[in-house]
Amino acid sequence: MKLDEQGIPLVGGARVADPPLEPTPEFLAELARESDSLENESPQAILQWAVDRFAPNFTMATAFGPEGMTIIHMLAGIAPETPVFNLETGYQFQETLELRERVRERYGMTVEYKYPELTVEEFERSNGGPIYATDPNRCCFERKLRVLHEAARGWHAWASAIRRDQSEDRAKAPIVGWDRKFQLVKISPLANWSKQQVWSLIMDEKIPYNPLHDRGYPSIGCQPCTRSVMAGEDERAGRWSGFQKTECGLHN
Repeated sequence: MKLDEQGIPLVGGARVADPPLEPTPEFLAELARESDSLENESPQAILQWAVDRFAPNFTMATAFGPEGMTIIHMLAGIAPETPVFNLETGYQFQETLELRERVRERYGMTVEYKYPELTVEEFERSNGGPIYATDPNRCCFERKLRVLHEAARGWHAWASAIRRDQSEDRAKAPIVGWDRKFQLVKISPLANWSKQQVWSLIMDEKIPYNPLHDRGYPSIGCQPCTRSVMAGEDERAGRWSGFQKTECGLHN
C-alpha cells in the first residue's frame, strides 16, 4: 500500500470498495449531470436518490450539528439502516456525546464512534501537552482527518451536512460530486438550505439538537477550540478563535 508524506494511503475511499469506483471522466460527468438534475429537489428527494443509487455502500459522518441531526431525521424515514458514524476525538462536549443516545432513543439508529489510534492522554503525553493550543491544524489532522480517511475506505458515497451559505469555502459545493480528498462520492442534500430552514424543521418535527445551540454556540466542534459567538458574528466565528482557521479540513 503506497502512502503519501503524511502516511495516508494514496488510494482509498470508493477506489478500494467492492466493487470499486474510479473518478473517470465519464463517471465525473455522470455525477455532474446528476447534481444539476437534483439542484432544485428537496433534501429528502436527494437522500432518496443517494440511497437508491449507492446503498448499501452509502454512509454518513456526523458531528451531531443541527444540519446533521436534520439529515439523520430524514434518513430515519427513508433508510434507517444507513450506517452513521461520528469522529470521537476525545475532546467533544458532553452535550454533543449525549446526542448519540437521543438518536438511538428517537430513531432506533446507533451512531458508531470512530476513534483515533491514541487516547487523548496518550496523544498529549507523546506531544508534550495539548497541541490544539499551538497547532490546531495538526490536531484536527491527527484526531479527525486521519481517522476519517480510514473510515471512508470501502464506501461508494457519503452524505455531507454542509450548507453553501455557511462559509466561502462551502459556497460552491455541488449537490453531488467527487470528494477528491477522501476519494468517494459526496452528497450534500442541504446545500441549498438556509439556517432558518434547518431550524424550522427542527422545531416543527422536534428533532433532538445540542442544547449548546441555545447558549450562543451556532457551530460546535471540539470543546477546547469552540466558543460562543456574539451578535453579528459569523456562525463559524467561534471555531478556532484566534487562529486563521475556519475549517477542520473535512470539507476543504
